[in-house]
Amino acid sequence: MASTVSFSPANVQMLQARSGHGHATFGSCSAVPRAGPRLRSTAIRVSSEQEAAAAVRAPSGRTIEECEADAVAGKFPAPPPLVRPKAPEGTPEIRPLDMAKRPRRNRKSPALRSAFQETSISPANFVLPLFIHEGEEDAPIGAMPGCYRLGWRHGLLDEVYKARDVGVNSFVLFPKVPDALKSPTGDEAYNDNGLVPRTIRLLKDKFPDIVIYTDVALDPYSSDGHDGIVREDGVIMNDETVYQLCKQAVSQARAGADVVSPSDMMDGHIGALRSALDAEGFHDVSIMSYTAKYASSFYGPFREALDSNPRFGDKKTYQMNPANYREALIETAADEAEGADILLVKPGLPYLDIIRLLRDNSALPIAAYQVSGEYSMIKAAGALGMVDEQKVMMESLMCLRRAGADVILTYFARHAAAVLCGMGPK
Repeated sequence: MASTVSFSPANVQMLQARSGHGHATFGSCSAVPRAGPRLRSTAIRVSSEQEAAAAVRAPSGRTIEECEADAVAGKFPAPPPLVRPKAPEGTPEIRPLDMAKRPRRNRKSPALRSAFQETSISPANFVLPLFIHEGEEDAPIGAMPGCYRLGWRHGLLDEVYKARDVGVNSFVLFPKVPDALKSPTGDEAYNDNGLVPRTIRLLKDKFPDIVIYTDVALDPYSSDGHDGIVREDGVIMNDETVYQLCKQAVSQARAGADVVSPSDMMDGHIGALRSALDAEGFHDVSIMSYTAKYASSFYGPFREALDSNPRFGDKKTYQMNPANYREALIETAADEAEGADILLVKPGLPYLDIIRLLRDNSALPIAAYQVSGEYSMIKAAGALGMVDEQKVMMESLMCLRRAGADVILTYFARHAAAVLCGMGPK
C-alpha cells in the first residue's frame, strides 16, 4: 500500500534548491508541487517503505534490513584482522613495563596533541616594534635582516597596513632622531611636533582602531646616548630625568598614544608618570613599565638601528644585573604600587624564569620583549641553514607565551602572524 508524506512549501523550496531542478529528489522519490494558484502543500508518493529502505544498501550490496536481521539472529560479520606493526629485526623481545601511567598516550596523534595543547598563540598576542625616521625612503638595518628604518609618511603606513592584514593591531614606535636635535637634556623628547607625536597623529588618522605603544626614555634624544641626564662626573641623574620623562609621556598622550612605555629604569618613574598623565586628563592612557629590564648584551642591533649607543660607559647603574633574580620582585612591587598597568621583561628568551616569576607574583598583564639580538641570531642561523628559521621563530614565541607572557614585542610579529593565519611568509 502506498504512503503519503506531506511537506510545507518552505521544505519544498529547500529541496528544490538542493537539487537545482523544478523538483527535489528524496532517495528514490521525487517531490512534485501540486498545480494551483497558491501552493499550500506537496505530497510525495512512495511505493512502499520497503522499497525506500531497499534503496539504501551496505557496501557489500546487502540492505539495512538484511544486516539488521542477521544481527538479531546473532550472525555478525567478521571484523578485519588486527595487524600489529612489526618491529625492526633485532628488537629484543621483552615483557612490557608495568606502568599505570604512560604520558605518551596523549601525544600519539595530531588530533590528541591539538586537543591537549596547554598554550596557544595568536596575532593578538604580538606588538610589532617599528623604527621610524624623517627620511622619505626606507633604510635597511644591517644587523637586523628584514627590518628597516621606515619613512614615517610612507613606508610606515605600508608596514602597518600589511601587519593589520594578518591580524597584528599593536605597534610600538622607536625614533631615529637627527643628531642636530639631540642635546644633553633630551628636550626634543617632548616636542609636540617632533617625529613621534607627528607619527602617532598620522597613524591614528589612517588606522584609528590600532593600539599605539610609545617608548619613554631619553636615549634617542640624548647627545650622550643614555636614558637619562648625565652629570659631569658621569652619574645618571634620577629625579631630573623623571621630570623630563613626564613631559615626554604627556606629549605622546596628547598626540594620541594608547600606552606609554617607560624603558628608562629610573626609580619612582611610574608614579610620577601616572600623576602627570592624570593631571593633564589622560586617565585612560596606560603605562607599560619595563619592570625587569636587564643590562643585556642582546641589545646591540637595536642600538645600531637607532644610532643610540652610549657615548661613554654602559647602562649598568640603572638597568638590572643579569645575575639577579629576586631583584625583579622589588621592581614588580614598586611598579604595581605606583600604578603600572602592564609589566614587561626584557630580553625575552634568556629571561624566561623572570617572566614566570612576574607571572606567579602579579595579576597584571605580563609583556615580554624578544629583543634585536634574539631576532638577529635566529635570522643568521636560518640564513646559514643551521636551523629552520620559521620553526625556531614559532617555537621561541610559544616559549615566551608558555612562560607567562600575555603580549610579546617581537620583530617577527608580521611573519609569525602570517604563519598563524595560514598565509606563509610575508
